[in-house]
Amino acid sequence: MVVLNKIYTKTGDAGETALGNGARVAKHSMRVTAYGTVDEANATVGLARLHASGDMDGQLAAIQNDLFDLGADLCRPDMEKDAEAEYAPLRMTTAQVERLETQIDAMNDALEPLRSFILPGGSALAAQLHLCRTVSRRAERLTVELATMESVNEAAVKYLNRLSDWFFVASRIANNDGKNDVLWVPGANR
Repeated sequence: MVVLNKIYTKTGDAGETALGNGARVAKHSMRVTAYGTVDEANATVGLARLHASGDMDGQLAAIQNDLFDLGADLCRPDMEKDAEAEYAPLRMTTAQVERLETQIDAMNDALEPLRSFILPGGSALAAQLHLCRTVSRRAERLTVELATMESVNEAAVKYLNRLSDWFFVASRIANNDGKNDVLWVPGANR
């Protein structure tokens, strides 16, 4: 259980922060940038939930929890040393990726196939979900870049990849099952 009785520690005043294994790194390190962007994605999901209800809100709540799991995974380097850790580090799992895939398939079954690219917008929820999509896509790019330098849990990368797809399909659901999607008209303003 986490207990936070003091919010500021002053330990980051020199531009460093602690990772999950206690190592100190620069706040601008690629690992911190990656999990910081995952946190940013989580905040955008919180905004989307202001417009969601029912199953959509429940699924977004689960995604928010997953994104905290993902941040915990990314802030703990040295996966090869997990067995030596005092407690088992929290890692993303294939089951979390598969849950997203199942939900994407179920949502997509209700939609007509796309015949045009769509613009971010339509309903307030759809617009927020598109913002979630773009921030999670950035988190994925940064995590993939981190994986070129250090070990990263493969399930974490897959989760981020599926997550942006989930947000895209969910945005169509939020637009009256795609009927109110805003279609791109190539060259319309030339």
